[in-house]
Amino acid sequence: MKQKMLFFLSGVFLFVLVLLLTGCQEQPRLTFMVGGAPNELAFFEGLLASFTAETGIEVALIRQSTDSTQRKQGILLALRGHRPDPDVMLLDVAWIGQIAASNWLEPLESYGINREDYFASIIKLADTYENRLIGLPLYIDGGLLYFRRDLLQKHGFAGPPQTWSELRQMAEQIVPVEREQNPNFWGYVWQGAQYEGLICNTLEFFTSAGGGFFNGTATPVIDQPANIEALRYMNELIHKQPISPPNTFTDMKEEEVRMHFHNGNAMFERNWPYAWGLHNAVDSPVKGKVGIAPLPGFMTGKSASTLGGWHIVMSKFSDKKPEAASLIKYLTSAPVQKKLSLKLGWNPGRVDVYEDEEVLTANPALKDLKQVFNNAVPRPIIPYYSNVSQILQKHVSAALANRATPEESLKKAQSEVQEMIKSYGIR
Repeated sequence: MKQKMLFFLSGVFLFVLVLLLTGCQEQPRLTFMVGGAPNELAFFEGLLASFTAETGIEVALIRQSTDSTQRKQGILLALRGHRPDPDVMLLDVAWIGQIAASNWLEPLESYGINREDYFASIIKLADTYENRLIGLPLYIDGGLLYFRRDLLQKHGFAGPPQTWSELRQMAEQIVPVEREQNPNFWGYVWQGAQYEGLICNTLEFFTSAGGGFFNGTATPVIDQPANIEALRYMNELIHKQPISPPNTFTDMKEEEVRMHFHNGNAMFERNWPYAWGLHNAVDSPVKGKVGIAPLPGFMTGKSASTLGGWHIVMSKFSDKKPEAASLIKYLTSAPVQKKLSLKLGWNPGRVDVYEDEEVLTANPALKDLKQVFNNAVPRPIIPYYSNVSQILQKHVSAALANRATPEESLKKAQSEVQEMIKSYGIR
């Protein structure tokens, strides 16, 4: 009996030992969290398979939806729980400040990542927090000006406007003539409805006037004179010798703006780069008639473009940090960035890809977009940005709707933002 018991215990010990040894040999897979359309997710699956073939590092793709709000919630849930997965993820540029301020992102300097390969202003303004590199741009977006190249030539203009006053002058000359054939024709369509897109447009107007939302990261300067003058100009586009539609501040979001221009009903359009391919589709009424340029400024050379897009980061709680860094370097490498541009139409985060002949042949607009992205300005990289945006949306919209003057609107916004910041315990 005693021998049987010893034999049984020996068997149990060997079984447990095998389990332990097997467990030690198993390495947790690297995880990459990304959302998007089915074709985008399928393309990333292929990229990860190629990465594994080159490095031997297994990567599991954590799929997210196309809805950005849901994507943000999923990321915050993992980071708040200090979970080891995901190791690597994509963040909307507007989320970086909140997540970096929570100390949830791993600084990248010590992993041999060269920041010189990217747009210097974007790295400085969007991917650096407290002097630490905490992300890299994988896909860049920015506001730009679409214009009817054929109509500029028809009416004797050599090129698109460089200043807002030039845009107004061109529109005031062209619109009355074009309305003889098309009563629905307007001079300039832009995102003026009360939502985040309004703040993107507002930042561009304010910055190109020499203003902005914050001085640094904790001092709001919303009611400064430059901003007031810019907001007055925005109001006048709709109400004084109007060149923008009267429903600008009620209805105009990205697709409403795009369709208005797309159907031949506008001279100028402010939108994101995604509209370029749609305007030049085979069945587009404006195919071959559209040009793109940096948005005007209140002075020549003072263009500003609100930065959008997705940035790749590493979780502070990753249990595979060296491997995660390898994946980040792979996905931001020139060959992969080229593939993302050619296959998905993404605007590269790397500067050198904008000089690639094959990429420029496939998408000639990138040559102009490079200039736009050099003028890119991120929304404030602060943990309470969403609160600031809500306050600004309310008061800028009031000024556009003539419910308050620009001075009154920005004074109230300044006061409310200051009070909100105090609630965070920041002086």
